[in-house]
Amino acid sequence: MPLIKRFPQCRVVINDRDHNPPHFHVRMNDGREVWVKIDDLEIIYGKVAAREIAEVLEWAGGNQRFLHDKFEEFQP
Repeated sequence: MPLIKRFPQCRVVINDRDHNPPHFHVRMNDGREVWVKIDDLEIIYGKVAAREIAEVLEWAGGNQRFLHDKFEEFQP
């Protein structure tokens, strides 16, 4: 699964051949994971405190087109 962006506490990845809706995965350094829908940045799977991924969500908000393009690129 391609690494999209690295943060001090986590990394953002998008899986090859993943399901809809378009989303990205946030993998925390401690092994927890959440899935975030690209369109509205809603967490659709997993549990972390919003403050733990605030930096990721801020970055994603300014890069939604890039994230959508990457999601489409990795689909069959």
